[in-house]
Amino acid sequence: MSEEQQPQLALERIYTKDLSFEVPGASVFTKEWQPELNINLSSAAEKVDPTHFEVSLKVVVQANNAGETAFIVDVTQAGIFLIDGIEEDRLPYILGAYCPNILFPFLREAVNDLVTKGSFPQLLLTPINFDAEFEANMQRAQETAAEGQA
Repeated sequence: MSEEQQPQLALERIYTKDLSFEVPGASVFTKEWQPELNINLSSAAEKVDPTHFEVSLKVVVQANNAGETAFIVDVTQAGIFLIDGIEEDRLPYILGAYCPNILFPFLREAVNDLVTKGSFPQLLLTPINFDAEFEANMQRAQETAAEGQA
């Protein structure tokens, strides 16, 4: 009688992998605050051992005000996930959407804390639908592959 292994998926650790906050010049504090934000978000996954993956979510926010850089915040939030017994075709979704969904609230909080401690108004990143983003990326990859074969 053989026992079938139950799939395992668990967050074992969450941590701030990297963070940076920069205010290039104090003159930004003497001007009316009407910022333009440039936000870049990315994720990455790396196999740590046969059953663990490190998934990281990185955001870089540059706020410009009155033609100059007010601040730059760069945060990478990471987690160690136990992933075992999961079907191989489900792994990209788990690493590309499920895990980033778990990490995002922590990333959002870290960004807001840095910005407010830097003496700027609160900055709450808009929630992201990582499931929809993952599906859109898969669709683009399929279209690119189809164009390459044509």
